[in-house]
Amino acid sequence: MGTATARNGSTATAWRNWAGNVTATPTRVVTPASVGELQEAVRRAAGDGLRVKAVGTGHSFTAAAATDGVLVRPQALAGIRSIDRAAGTVTVAAGTVLKDLNRALAAEGLSLTNMGDIMEQTVSGATSTGTHGTGRDSASIAAQIRSLELVTADGELLVCSEKENPEVFAAARVGIGALGIVTAITFAVEPLFFLTAREEPMGFDRVTAEFEEHFAENEHFEFYWFPHTGNCNTKRNNRSQGPAAPPGPVSGWIEDELLSNGLFQAVNTLGRAVPATIPSIARVASRALSARTYTDIPYKVFTSPRRVRFVEMEYALPREAVVGALRELRAMVDRSRLRISFPVEVRTAPADDIALSTASGRDTAYIAVHMYRGTPYQAYFTAAEHIFTAHGGRPHWGKVHTRDAEYFSRVYPRFGEFTALRDRLDPNRVFGNDYLRRVLGS
Repeated sequence: MGTATARNGSTATAWRNWAGNVTATPTRVVTPASVGELQEAVRRAAGDGLRVKAVGTGHSFTAAAATDGVLVRPQALAGIRSIDRAAGTVTVAAGTVLKDLNRALAAEGLSLTNMGDIMEQTVSGATSTGTHGTGRDSASIAAQIRSLELVTADGELLVCSEKENPEVFAAARVGIGALGIVTAITFAVEPLFFLTAREEPMGFDRVTAEFEEHFAENEHFEFYWFPHTGNCNTKRNNRSQGPAAPPGPVSGWIEDELLSNGLFQAVNTLGRAVPATIPSIARVASRALSARTYTDIPYKVFTSPRRVRFVEMEYALPREAVVGALRELRAMVDRSRLRISFPVEVRTAPADDIALSTASGRDTAYIAVHMYRGTPYQAYFTAAEHIFTAHGGRPHWGKVHTRDAEYFSRVYPRFGEFTALRDRLDPNRVFGNDYLRRVLGS
């Protein structure tokens, strides 16, 4: 990424996120090897009048982690600290990448209940921005947190859970980096189980008409709509007794590597160069994926490789509004001159009790829109955002949006609770940046 790092704090060149749409030039970068080193780095930064932000793997599309002050890389704070099988929990250091956690848990015969479809993020980055998968009954990764440790603006280490500092716990699970730097997270886990995935092409009109039925009948339901077509691809994941029956090596490679990465990269590159080809490409691509059923352990079903880089906007809507909003989105694309080469993703989550979770207090469905990296996305995202906000949508904290604190104060009933806590924990905005000023206020 072009950023020099050193444990004691080096002068840094520009940091760039995964999608390449956000850059920042911090004054110095630190890679603490212990919580004590991190606490000292925060105290030193505050003493120098510098702001501090922790950055994981850069998978956010917003400037949530950008800073001109001290950039903290938590990658040295990684690995499982402890497993409590009786309590059904695992405590993991904040810089642990989800991929490593999933594999380590599987080796111990354990698993998270639900997860997103990308596992390149750190656990702290994923939870702080509200990363989620899809689920009828099981919620986001942050909703699976049982306790966490947080270095606050004065360099102190705060432990919070439902019983200890519960008002912080209610907010810090999705803290957007505004309350402190997370150093460790305790997740609820369960014995390893099998999921059977059923992937099936389905027409747009059918899947939208039957959306509530599919939602009710499946533990995890999602679908992708291919703009410029009436075609969708559905995925239903449900628990099964096993045994594992993963996709064959050839068919798995065709679906997950050739079609989803290699060929997808090629057609997006073509579409960026010659936008007029996109509708024809979309019609072919939407028919290329075939029905398949396979069974495996959770992370091998929930997650998949994503090597084609993109920019994304995602909004959380009341679940009852999602079909209408998606139909509006399709009508908008059809009557516009937009050319969209990425499918639109629809997922669900049950209501949770986290102050700034996108599913806070309401059953939720998500619509995510994407554009290939390097392709102008503003016109598409602006039109989509107009539709989503008309339904009281809440944007993902780590994905492109234009909303501000005034808007969030209207769509989050507990917004004031979060900002009051921020005023108490970080009155001098040691963890502030331009993004947080926009979304939370000054």
